[in-house]
Amino acid sequence: MVKLSLSLDISGEIKSVEEIEESIRTKYRKVIWSRFIKAIHDFNLIEDGDKIALAISGGKDSLLMAKLFQELKKDKSKKFEFCAINLNPGFEEEDLKQFKENLKNMGIDCEIIDTNIWQVSNKMAPDSPCFLCAKMRRGILYKELEKMGYNKIALGHHFDDVVETTLINMFFAGTVKTMLPKVQSESGNLSLIRPMVYVHEEDIINFTKSNNIRAMSCGCRVEQNKVTSKRKEIKRLLKDLEEKNPGIKKRIFSAMKNINLDYVYGYTKK
Repeated sequence: MVKLSLSLDISGEIKSVEEIEESIRTKYRKVIWSRFIKAIHDFNLIEDGDKIALAISGGKDSLLMAKLFQELKKDKSKKFEFCAINLNPGFEEEDLKQFKENLKNMGIDCEIIDTNIWQVSNKMAPDSPCFLCAKMRRGILYKELEKMGYNKIALGHHFDDVVETTLINMFFAGTVKTMLPKVQSESGNLSLIRPMVYVHEEDIINFTKSNNIRAMSCGCRVEQNKVTSKRKEIKRLLKDLEEKNPGIKKRIFSAMKNINLDYVYGYTKK
């Protein structure tokens, strides 16, 4: 087992639930709340009768997403249900206690599904457990959510995740592929939605710091021990490019909505 680590350097006591929610409505209304709402409208992510599971890892992105859904639910015209769900891959008791404390401090009710995924994946693939771990997590989570009657699962991927994934696929997989705001899962009847695709990571970090939220990393030993990774490489590249060419990330994001198939060498559908 490994211990979870804080992903952000935070000092001071976490703000009250009321202060956190007020900051969403005021200080971060333009850069977070409005972009969250715009994505929902642009891609028709939430419909009447939806029962949505929020995938909560304990990190900054998913914690913010849970608060945004709580704010959205205050609009009585929205006829949907949601519940925060965490798939525990095998956290130590101390880490699980800290995670629950974070949820309590932020006023987030969350159902935790306990598993031994880390133990199994590390035993079956000790040299490279990441692929197996991710596959098991998706499989177990989707199966459990369908049994519980959910028809959608909301993921906390943001604007920067979309841009980075686009370049990772182009540079290292040789394919033009990105994260879609709404997509049907490969197995079962769940739809995956990403209502934070317009929200920038910088604004999420600022929100987290200003409210003294102690967001946590995934706690994966393999990931923590990595000196570098493809995503870290792309993050550094994009940071350098953005400094020299402001707005380049927005243009990459927009490019995935403006593809001219007449000028693409190969094109496949499904």
